This record gives sequence, C-alpha cells and structure tokens, in this order.
Amino acid sequence: MRAMILAAGFGTRMRPLSDFRAKPALPVVGRPVISLLLELLARQGLRKVLINLHHHPESIRRAIADDHPENLEITWSEEPRPLGTGGGIRGAADFLRAEPDCVVMAGDMLLDLDFTALLKRHRTSGRDVTLVLRDDPRGEDFGTIGLDHHGGVTRIGGRRLAPRPDGSSPDESQRGLFTSVRFFRREALDAWPRRTDGGFEDLRDWLAPFAESGQLRLGGEIVERDTSVWEPVGTPHEYLHVNLHPPDLPSLGGQAEHWRGDVEPDTWRAGRIVSRSAEVPRDAELNRCVVWDGERLPAGFRGQDGVYAGGVFHSSNEPPAGRAS
Repeated sequence: MRAMILAAGFGTRMRPLSDFRAKPALPVVGRPVISLLLELLARQGLRKVLINLHHHPESIRRAIADDHPENLEITWSEEPRPLGTGGGIRGAADFLRAEPDCVVMAGDMLLDLDFTALLKRHRTSGRDVTLVLRDDPRGEDFGTIGLDHHGGVTRIGGRRLAPRPDGSSPDESQRGLFTSVRFFRREALDAWPRRTDGGFEDLRDWLAPFAESGQLRLGGEIVERDTSVWEPVGTPHEYLHVNLHPPDLPSLGGQAEHWRGDVEPDTWRAGRIVSRSAEVPRDAELNRCVVWDGERLPAGFRGQDGVYAGGVFHSSNEPPAGRAS
C-alpha cells in the first residue's frame, strides 16, 4: 500500500505561525508534525509516500531532510497553485494507483492508528473508499460523518446524502469524527469531477456526489478512543495545547520522552517547550510557552500562553472556534 500526505494548504487558521512555516513543518515537542506522521507510516510497514506541497514548501523539505525514516521513499508533488484536497489527490493518482490500495491523510495532526487492521477492514468491506472516523466527543465541535448500520456514509457534516439510485436512503445509526484518513481502492482513482481549474475538495465535490450517483461505494470505519490517537494541530491554540500536553503515541514508543526532538528535557512538565538551539536569557520567564529552534529571546522577556517564533512572541490563548459541521 502507498500513502499520500496532504501538505499543500495555506494554513489560514494557524496564522501567524503558518506565515513562517507550513503547518506540517511546525515542531511539536521539537519534531515536525510531518516527521512524526512519516515515522508512524514507516513503523507500520509502508515504504512509499507522496507529499504535495505549495505553501512554504521549503520548510517541509527542510523538516523532512533533518528528520525522516531512512527506509521510506518520499516523492514530492509541488503545486504551482493550490488544488484543494481532491485536486491534490488527482495530481497524485498515477503514484497512488501503482498498488491495489492506498491511504491519504492530512498533514496537520498527531495520529496513531492500526493501518494494517484498517486496510483489512477496508478490503473486506468491498468499498471503493473508506473514511476513518473516531468515536470522539470533539465531533460536536469539529463536525461528524454519519453511517448506516452497514457502514455506508449517510451524512457528511450538515449535508445528508441524497437517496441512492435504487431509491434507498438508509437511516443514520452511528457517527464519528473524521480523522482525515481515507483508504481508496485503485479503481476509485479513475473518475473525477469535471473542473476546468483543476482544484476541488474531495468530500464535498467528489466523494459525496459520486456516492449519490452510484459511481462509487463510500463508507466509513469507526475506531475507538482507547485504540487510537488523534490530536489536531490546526490553530495556534491547538498547537500550544499539543506541545504542552503531548499525547502518548504507542507506535512511536509511547510517552513523549520516547519520540520527542531536541528540546530541553522535561520542559513541558514545567509549562514550556524550549528548543536546545534557542537562546533564552536566565532572567526570562516563560509560562505555557513554546520557543522554536534558532530563536533568541531578549533579556527580561516575559511570555504567557504563546509561541516565540520568527523573532516575535505570538499569543495563542484563544480557544479554537471549531470547524464547520
């Protein structure tokens, strides 16, 4: 199975931090988000990954050059203009179709899933596309996807799928938060929306309409909270939270001390994450702060609930607004 990581977005909700680096290149406990995702894929047996790029592409290339699994072959797809999630997948279709199945995932989250088990469930289901959902109370904020009792998708956010060509419209019997992980059969990557600009979103513009018309079988698999990890890194508030409260990632060794990067040891327990390459004066006071690599703080600096990046302190104490349901 091959994999694709979607990493071409502008990171609008992460501004101003995404003005300096692309979201997937932001460090969490000293390691880029995308490096942690690549290590997860490699540890679960994947060997070939494609990453699409657009916004600050050099930050992602640099992050991966410094931190990547040696046994992983990485292919790049740089987009001169952003193509959206669906357009990005279409641009990578030749790469992804080289094997019977592939997985596509977002590059702005910390994740731990059993890909082997999910691939088996995807294949056994006979679906063309399987969306990985999570039993997660945060679905009320981020939006959910509904499934019928056979695992077929009945609703995406606030959009209920139209009745199928045979007239059936099964009731929703379960729901889950979308983890941004999708499994595709090779044949699902043969037909695309007719868009002259080449850009489109996969759920809204491709998968939902094609499922409604009977052109593909779209379903979902729900993973339990105690057997999975999903932590979003999409806003400054989420970014600060995941640094100060890093999750256990069993596939990467468990607690953060087993997968962290080059940061001052045990700093998150003291309410701060400070890169070893940063220069922090003795009289500086940092409370619930992250200091990026290479930064130089001024004497007497005081920081609370924020990130020191690009030579400036950025407050990150606003709670996330959630995502459209």
